[in-house]
Amino acid sequence: MKTLSDYMEMPYRMEVVEDKEEGGFVVSYPDLPGCITCGTTVESAVANALDAKKEWIEVAFEEGITIPEPDDLKEYSGQFKLRIPRSLHRILTEHSKREGISMNQYCVFLLSRNDAVYTK
Repeated sequence: MKTLSDYMEMPYRMEVVEDKEEGGFVVSYPDLPGCITCGTTVESAVANALDAKKEWIEVAFEEGITIPEPDDLKEYSGQFKLRIPRSLHRILTEHSKREGISMNQYCVFLLSRNDAVYTK
């Protein structure tokens, strides 16, 4: 049986989102349902999140709740193929050249920037 220390050392994914309406930052652990906290700065929010994770796991032990393990990234290769119109391919190539990076790096940048918009 795993201990509190075992679970605290596991690489649970932490999500930090700026709260533009209230100010500060909200932090959650997607693999630990309902484990959420906040802080006025990123640093304080992360420190609060570590405390919240510990308390969440302690309560789960006390209540006999099954504690899920972190999502395993091994099943994801980090690659996928995408067919796009030639005109878009040209535009992406031109933009990446202007930035001085590969088209692959440029597309990763665009995807990550857009993903940040949708995760808020």
